Amino acid sequence: MSIRRQTEEIEKQTLHPRATLAAKSIGRLRAEKEGDIRTCFQRDRDRIIHSKAFRRLKHKTQVFLAPKGDHYRTRLTHVLEVSQIARTISRALRLNEDLTEAIALAHDLGHTPFGHAGESVLREIHPGGFEHYEQSLRVVDYLERDGKGLNLTHEVRDGIIKHSKGKGNILPRSDEERAITLEGQVVRVSDTIAYLNHDLDDSLRAQVLKRSEIPVRVSKILGETYSDRIDRMVKDLIIETIKSQGMMKDTFKMSAGVLEAMYALRDFLFERVYESDRTKGEFKKAHKILGDLYRYYLDHLDEAFKDVPFEKKANPHRVVCDFIAGMTDRFAIMTFENLFLPGQWMVY
Repeated sequence: MSIRRQTEEIEKQTLHPRATLAAKSIGRLRAEKEGDIRTCFQRDRDRIIHSKAFRRLKHKTQVFLAPKGDHYRTRLTHVLEVSQIARTISRALRLNEDLTEAIALAHDLGHTPFGHAGESVLREIHPGGFEHYEQSLRVVDYLERDGKGLNLTHEVRDGIIKHSKGKGNILPRSDEERAITLEGQVVRVSDTIAYLNHDLDDSLRAQVLKRSEIPVRVSKILGETYSDRIDRMVKDLIIETIKSQGMMKDTFKMSAGVLEAMYALRDFLFERVYESDRTKGEFKKAHKILGDLYRYYLDHLDEAFKDVPFEKKANPHRVVCDFIAGMTDRFAIMTFENLFLPGQWMVY
């Protein structure tokens, strides 16, 4: 028996009845021979980690545009924090950790430079609109490996497309919102737990907020510190789900008090950070940079994705949108400077 089959057998014996078993995966877009060592979900995770899009996350904004401090979060640290939280929850609930990790690491691969400011620009300019979760799926299905894609399993791909919620329900209430796997649903709520806490932490570090401004009811229920708040949210989700036997009904549960405090914290961050005048001022700069780059490359298509065969450039907007979305913050700024700002002449 191969090591992969031994792992699959261990999954059958130890995981929750509603966990997603690697041996029962729906499969990939293109059939592949299974390996001897890793399960299909382990292979997905490794393909994601070794992808170019994953490496670029280290220079993509989370909240603060092109931050200079060493301790601010980026998209890369965000997905790592989501992965850690999601794996903790999955292990406690006896779900498939490998599947959970793969979805968590891939869920933001399609995010633009300059965070949601960049997403807003492309949503406005690109004729087909733009949503980062759709772009993340496009990255793994098509853009990686010179157009071949990563050929991930259906379960991971579904978790990617179902992870986003914006101002929607933290715990999805309809089948349309829910991932088909419990592991995908864990990533969705873990994404919220992660960003609520690290965005608050970064806002305090940047002195955009003062600790005394955090709503009293939030601190009273969730705790005073970064680690206390995460611990409270994670434990509440695990305990309440087990108590209610929620997984047998394909739903996760949280206590009314904790869930209400999470919504209150989210509303507070939207008002004081994400949609504040200070943040909007920076968003205008990002809008200028990406808007000008988009229009430039639309007129100079051969400079975008130079290695893309000409026949695949039949839709110029699609090519330019992919190119802009794949940029890091610093590459977008550098490219803008090279294209639109006068160079410095050296006089001897």
